[in-house]
Amino acid sequence: MRPGSAGKALIAGVATAGALALALLRPSQSQIGDRAGESVAAFAKVASVLTSPRCQNCHTLADFPRQGDDRHPHLFHITRGSADHGAAGLPCSTCHGNSNNIASGVPGTAELWRLAPVAMGWDDLSTADLCRHLKDPQRNGHRDGVQIIDHLKSHLVTWAWSPGSDRDGHPRTLPPIPYQEFLEAAEIWVRNGVACP
Repeated sequence: MRPGSAGKALIAGVATAGALALALLRPSQSQIGDRAGESVAAFAKVASVLTSPRCQNCHTLADFPRQGDDRHPHLFHITRGSADHGAAGLPCSTCHGNSNNIASGVPGTAELWRLAPVAMGWDDLSTADLCRHLKDPQRNGHRDGVQIIDHLKSHLVTWAWSPGSDRDGHPRTLPPIPYQEFLEAAEIWVRNGVACP
């Protein structure tokens, strides 16, 4: 049975309402552009931290950890080792405990101290390349945006804001923005599409 003119009008009305509802739910090009702009601006804040020595010293392409604001090679010729936990017989945990050692200046945290894998090395990357590396599953430990945020809440990351003092008793430099501002910027970057500059 074919619908009459009233039925056709009802079907047309429903179709029009459905199309209008979809148009209202679908972001406009300007909204997409605004979100991407917010994401890129948020990543600039994130990058200011990721390019600081507190992050770069462990996210290195070298076969050894780095130390200090000048990013010099780790004392005592410490090497990365096959699993990024130090050489066989001399793992990072030999010296790095579950908290900063006030007497020696050796840093520590509740999470096992280690280097980021070479695939996650950020030496000399531009902000745009750093962004692309960070969201690339092959270079970020197969993490999606939510898992990246979870990592940024880990002890190894939050240690950067409570790094203690070096062996000479000088306080280590903190990242350029407070942790909460960094985390909020990372969440905005992810929420708005992990856009890169």
